[in-house]
Amino acid sequence: MADQVLLLAVGLSVALLSLLLLGLMLCHLWRRKKKKGRSQYEELLSTVPSVPAFSAPVILVSQGSLAKPSEVPFTLPPRFMAQDHNDLKNEEEKEEEEIKMEARRDILAHRGSLSVSRWYPVGTVLAGLYSVPPLNEVVAPPPGMATRLCFSVEYRHSSEQLMVSLLRLGNLPPRFHGNVTLVELRLLPDDRRPRQAKARGTGPDPEFNDCLVFQVSGACVPQSTLSVCVLSVEQDGKRHAVGRVLFPLEGELGQAGRVLWRDLETEDETQCSELGDVQISLSYSPSLQRLSVVVLRARGLQLLTDAGVCVQVSLQIHTQAVKIKRSCVVKGESDPYFSHRMTFKLRPQHLDEACLRFELQQPHVVRSEPPVLLGVLVLGPFMYARGPQLQHWMDMVNTPQEPVKLWHGLCRAT
Repeated sequence: MADQVLLLAVGLSVALLSLLLLGLMLCHLWRRKKKKGRSQYEELLSTVPSVPAFSAPVILVSQGSLAKPSEVPFTLPPRFMAQDHNDLKNEEEKEEEEIKMEARRDILAHRGSLSVSRWYPVGTVLAGLYSVPPLNEVVAPPPGMATRLCFSVEYRHSSEQLMVSLLRLGNLPPRFHGNVTLVELRLLPDDRRPRQAKARGTGPDPEFNDCLVFQVSGACVPQSTLSVCVLSVEQDGKRHAVGRVLFPLEGELGQAGRVLWRDLETEDETQCSELGDVQISLSYSPSLQRLSVVVLRARGLQLLTDAGVCVQVSLQIHTQAVKIKRSCVVKGESDPYFSHRMTFKLRPQHLDEACLRFELQQPHVVRSEPPVLLGVLVLGPFMYARGPQLQHWMDMVNTPQEPVKLWHGLCRAT
């Protein structure tokens, strides 16, 4: 019995010793394999050209601050030399390739961290070049450009209201910096009574921050045009026209609250048309039922002969010419000065039905022949005119007994 116990103890000792030796052997092999992989990884990094150490700055951004960094450091991660696939011919080379791939994945796991010491600087990215302002942000135009108006238009179908928000003006001419800036808004063609807004300050970029409401049905909005006239008022009350904006509402109300910048159409910046321009002054007196027309001058006319130029003005109601008058003939100039005044009898109820037709004519060399037509201009309500021609007529109607002067381009007769 004692012999059997002794044999059992010896057998257990031998088994435990064998397991211990086996464990030590496996541990040695694992450490050798790990050391071999580390040496290959260091050899891989040594193939990359040495670059001076670079410590990327840490950019601190607090949630409560709106400041943005002007420059963002831009760096590249370490490059890895690709191994030629033609050398992978045996199992040992395949095993080395797998070890390299594992090391590469370990490095790529740290991409995006600024603490990697072997990231290489390339330069900096100017953050300001890639900043896009929000949709409703007001950004002033650069100096030296035309005078611009910043506003937004929104139509509310539930209440049938057109909301026009006046925000600011940009690049106001220097001669108007010390004056008070007024804006008159009308919804053409039916709105005669203008709505006014006064700027809160002076200078080159006066601000308004006013909202004006127009009550108009949804069916009339596509046929309407928003007229914005900018005026500069001196201390003695004298007004100067800075410019105007005509904004057709058709197709422009798709994005509510969108901030819009529009250039003001000014008299000084108006380019001469192909056939030439003519400057007209209109005024109307409701008490006297008198329409006064002054043909001031013309410019850029395409004269055919030296016979001179005259202006024929006809007052029309619908398609009937009620009265026709002519100016004197000015000879030998492509930019003639007329300063010819005419008056027409017109009742207030006919202001929406009447129009003025201007024809610049050049007498024919043969007196029996009809004069040569150089260009035509029509001023009147929405039934006859659009754009500056319509606006000129509406300004005359809404400012009785005050002359309204404006340049207009000539058109070909139709």
